[in-house]
Amino acid sequence: MNVLVTGGAGYIGSAVVEELLVDGHTPVVYDNLVAGHAEAVPSGVAFVRGDLFDGGLLRSTLASQAIDAVIHLAAFLQPNESMTNPGTYFQNNVAGTVALLNAMAEQQVRRFILSSTCATFGDPVYTPIDEQHPQQPISPYGVSKLMIEQMLPWYEQAYGIRYSCMRYFNACGATPERGEDHEPEIHLIPLILQVAMGKRPHIKIFGTDYDTRDGTCIRDYIHISDLGRAHVLALAPLEQRSRNFNLANGDGFTVREVIEAARKVTGKAITVVEERRRAGDPPVMIGDSRRARAELGWEPRYRAIEAIIQSAWDWHLRYPQGYARHG
Repeated sequence: MNVLVTGGAGYIGSAVVEELLVDGHTPVVYDNLVAGHAEAVPSGVAFVRGDLFDGGLLRSTLASQAIDAVIHLAAFLQPNESMTNPGTYFQNNVAGTVALLNAMAEQQVRRFILSSTCATFGDPVYTPIDEQHPQQPISPYGVSKLMIEQMLPWYEQAYGIRYSCMRYFNACGATPERGEDHEPEIHLIPLILQVAMGKRPHIKIFGTDYDTRDGTCIRDYIHISDLGRAHVLALAPLEQRSRNFNLANGDGFTVREVIEAARKVTGKAITVVEERRRAGDPPVMIGDSRRARAELGWEPRYRAIEAIIQSAWDWHLRYPQGYARHG
């Protein structure tokens, strides 16, 4: 298929593009580079620098590239930031997706995969979290993604656009050429690795008194290559029906366990500073991805936290300044 990947120059989007290429699809990256990096787009892949609100460019891209399907990853994604700037998140994430879906309807593109999030579930009622878990988001970011999920059945009814919503847990890791380069960085593993590289003095642990095995929060970490593979596998079933999938390893690691694994991988001393709990941090977030395994034949290839961190560490050593300067 010819597949438009919005946000394809971003962290997860570029991994999706890699997996599309592996399976012989033709990806077309559409990204405004607000958060993405042109250097993350694989050589030879068509790249359109554009905004979802540029209706003319969007429609002409869908038409000229004969797009068969859209994988939509373009979004703002910081829950904490969304708490203080909700309007920006609703405008960018929700209104931007409306513009995209309207362009798809006009151009008769009828396959759509949404990069969604476990943040649509809010504080877990039970774990592991399956697709039937109540969706009660606690941030404007989570609400924005849930609003998109709720719009999609209406677009299917009106225009025949079939969809899959891919709800990620904690995306992490790297491929040899594509890794995590955010400004500011907010994710645990790259922050820990910045300590190992001497770029920051310590890593903070927010809350050490949770009811977990070592008092710190437990999260489910899923490698970006595994996320990319799930998107590719979800394309074919769109011929038949729409479906939502949780994407997770199904195992959880505490913050302390992730830090200790990073010490083993890097061979570096990593200083820890303990802080009070942050508001809105659930003690445990673990996903149930049995539906994706059963229906897509998907299986995470990176299960061990050490292997995930090793892939990220290798990329950071190769790109110590991120995409700005190689090596």
